Amino acid sequence: MLKEILLNSENYQPGLSIDCVIFGFHDNQLKVLLIKTSYDNKWSLPGGFVPIKEDIDTAAVTVLNDRTGMQGIFLRQFATFGSIKRKDPNFDSTVLDYFEIPKDAGQWFTQRFVTIGYYALVDFLKAIPQKEDNHEIIEWIDHKEVPELILDHKEILDKALHTLRIELNLMPIGYNLLPEKFTIPELQKLYETILDKKLDRRNFLRKITHIGILKKLDEKKSNVAHKAPNLYTFDKDKYEEVLKNGLNQGW
Repeated sequence: MLKEILLNSENYQPGLSIDCVIFGFHDNQLKVLLIKTSYDNKWSLPGGFVPIKEDIDTAAVTVLNDRTGMQGIFLRQFATFGSIKRKDPNFDSTVLDYFEIPKDAGQWFTQRFVTIGYYALVDFLKAIPQKEDNHEIIEWIDHKEVPELILDHKEILDKALHTLRIELNLMPIGYNLLPEKFTIPELQKLYETILDKKLDRRNFLRKITHIGILKKLDEKKSNVAHKAPNLYTFDKDKYEEVLKNGLNQGW
């Protein structure tokens, strides 16, 4: 895919790229989808370039769909990154040498790229990581155990997580990260994992109930050792309404 882009660079916007931080939640861990390419030992965020005849948001959706196999993903643009360190001659040479592309033919790639950062929230169990080729590795990794990343991708990841934590005070989180049915302790654990702090159980229940986005089901969680907790689901209409109008509270 990258080689094809390099050989047809006239179809892509010069100096502009997209990097996506894709979050999933599983086994009480906030995970991020990372890629190790065939041409570098470091990991990277999923990303891509912007076709000249395509909107930036559309290009980002394409990256997410291609990498998760999912449609209708929650997606938010959160920052632009354009520091001088985004141009790394050693990295550029490694890529061009791997694809056997002469440096004069790869000048489009060796310029500095300003990248637009997006973060996405997906259902871990529904997302199926998609490789571009058989030599590529794509895996979910706990956000606290992220290995060394290329260029400024660690900065992009950290900024995405920081933005997500701030926006927990402005919008509901969970619809895209939890299964359809869940318990209050599971929802609270999601918030605690993102915020990286413990929350008071009663205070959390009061606040999350006050928002009005939950529907209590006539079901209890099965296969638990102690008293089975009640199951809940999100009220999609009310969730979308709160998402549109925003919250005004802290955690």
